[in-house]
Amino acid sequence: MRVGVTGAGGFIGSALVSTLAQRGDDIVTFVRPQSRPSPGLSVRWDPVHDQLDVGDLRRAGHLDAIVHLAGAGIGDRRWTTARRREILESRTASTRLLVHSLRELPEGAPFLASGSAVGYYGSRGDEILDEDSSPGDDFLARVCREWEREAASLRDSGSRVATLRTGIVASATGGALARQLGLFRHGLGGPLGAGTQWISPIALGDAVRAIMFVLDERVDGPVNLVAPCAVTNRDFTTAIARAVNRRALLRVPAAALRLALGRALTDGVVLASQRVAPKVLLESGFEFHAADIDALLRSALSPVS
Repeated sequence: MRVGVTGAGGFIGSALVSTLAQRGDDIVTFVRPQSRPSPGLSVRWDPVHDQLDVGDLRRAGHLDAIVHLAGAGIGDRRWTTARRREILESRTASTRLLVHSLRELPEGAPFLASGSAVGYYGSRGDEILDEDSSPGDDFLARVCREWEREAASLRDSGSRVATLRTGIVASATGGALARQLGLFRHGLGGPLGAGTQWISPIALGDAVRAIMFVLDERVDGPVNLVAPCAVTNRDFTTAIARAVNRRALLRVPAAALRLALGRALTDGVVLASQRVAPKVLLESGFEFHAADIDALLRSALSPVS
């Protein structure tokens, strides 16, 4: 299979590219002007300035699928007005540019697996959420709705489109868990806020395998990229502490989180409650390697996950 990948240098994208290469797929990476030169085939693009080198895209040859993972980080800095705009536009503008360019390919547009997030559902307390659940109405939910709408417009060209509603991807090499591990290993970890909010994690290895499954099976529509083990923050922190042989006693009050991160980011991400189930993956026959929280953390902490 020949697969194009945007966001190939990111946390998930780099793991996906490595695994695709290991199984013998041909990879075409989409590279920005500030990116390091990429080995192999690449397409130059600059979504900020609405530019994509169509010549590069055509020279890359036939593409069976595109995995679109590009977008500014959600939880790495305070949500100022400018940062909110960047979070939204980095997703919608890049997707709009990509879809427009794919429509122009003489052989027709390929299958598209486009990023999204469980933030689509908003913060919903204890409600169990699957792909048929309604969207939320907070900032991240609106971002995800507009992001998915741009991707879905490729269906007008006869292509199938999957939207990858990704939860917390767990790995010791990146993402939220990697940032927490140092504290937990020093016995300084603990629940965030009340700890009753639900989180929906997935091991990095399973996230990559699930994306490849979506590509191979041409799964159409929304796909919750989460493991079947949604867990409260309190139970998640207890499981992390157990995995590193420490105790998790130091609860971080919501007020302290809001002071450090800002109210918008804290309430919109850190304390948001999303109890998400991977209904489509399970009904499509995907098998998780890390289906419970302890197996998920063993996979995340393994040198090879």
